[in-house]
Amino acid sequence: MHILQLCPRVPFPTTDGGAIAMYDVAAGLVRAGHRVTMLALNTPKHYQPATALDHLGPNFRLVTVDIDTRLSPWKALRNLLSSELPYNVERFVSEAAKAKLAELLAAEPYDVVQMEGTFVAWYAGYWAEAGRPRGRHLPPVVLRAHNVEYTIWEMLAQRAGNPLKQWYLQQLARRLKTFEHHALHQFDAVAAITEADQQRLRQLGCPEPVVFIPAGVELERFRSDVAIVPRPRSLFMIGSLDWLPNQEGLDWFLREVWPQATARYPGLELHLAGKQMPARFRELQLPGVTVHGFVESAATFMQQHDIMLVPLLSGGGMRIKIIEGMAQGKCILSTTLGAEGIHVKDGFDILVRDTPAAWLEVLGRYYAGGLASGLIGQEAAHTIRRLYDNRRVVESFVDLYSVVRQRRAETV
Repeated sequence: MHILQLCPRVPFPTTDGGAIAMYDVAAGLVRAGHRVTMLALNTPKHYQPATALDHLGPNFRLVTVDIDTRLSPWKALRNLLSSELPYNVERFVSEAAKAKLAELLAAEPYDVVQMEGTFVAWYAGYWAEAGRPRGRHLPPVVLRAHNVEYTIWEMLAQRAGNPLKQWYLQQLARRLKTFEHHALHQFDAVAAITEADQQRLRQLGCPEPVVFIPAGVELERFRSDVAIVPRPRSLFMIGSLDWLPNQEGLDWFLREVWPQATARYPGLELHLAGKQMPARFRELQLPGVTVHGFVESAATFMQQHDIMLVPLLSGGGMRIKIIEGMAQGKCILSTTLGAEGIHVKDGFDILVRDTPAAWLEVLGRYYAGGLASGLIGQEAAHTIRRLYDNRRVVESFVDLYSVVRQRRAETV
């Protein structure tokens, strides 16, 4: 098949969950013998040359359109006063990108178009404008829902201390919910990244088929280096710290858990890594805390430290970093929300706790040597190999493409 993949950014380098999810599907499809043309919005934050993905070989083509998605208070205010389109969707709207999409569709036939997430769902309007029956020649279009976006902003609004900020986040969540509800009806199928999101999408009025296809992991990328021995009594967190839920979770941990942990267990170390780290984290001067900032290799960083922490309080979709940590054989301590959508069992291949007291109890057992972290990490690695190998994920997408192509053929 020939797949046209529309992405809100060039998914390279693979340093965050969103990039990894988009890249691995494209690379997996190519390895499975399919052709992929990727139309990517080339944003200032993630700008890449047109040759960035040439290593994927002759069956892959990258087409980019430059777009300025930088946050602007004035544009946000204008959007609030004059548009019903959510600002975080409006930032990714580009008539040039829409024209390039039309050009690609006119130039050669595609078997299916896959749109990666809510922020590019606006472009499905092209199908609506083409009309029926005149637009029957267009390929079926699939949305890969990385998150149900409005739920993330609802959660952030609930915990916003500033009343004005809370009001703005509520408005943003309301607009996102309206947008997602209407956009869902423009797709031939939707692939939810977790079963919980699958149910949320159905509750939002998404027509079938809504299928569950998790994010996977390229196991070759996470072969352990036997020469690397993790530091004893070391905890670590890694993730994109330009994402508000990650900031919120780290703030919570540093405020509610770490002061008591370092007082009770003075030998504990906390290592923080992630790109786009705000100054309040970069400049931390806390006992036992080492701030690494951006690290070139997430896999190496994970191997160098022992227990992985995921104190997420808001969010949706699937935490790719948990999948990667499990693939590395790490024992992971997460909130329930952090582990949502991943087929794990508390105490078997992960540890799930939600209160500061419960986190401290686990850290105390680990500090005293009473936590079977090694066994939990081994089971985590087995779970990933069994359920989240990227080859299985790609097979699931190919099956979905076959279904939507057959459905489209039956309506012509």
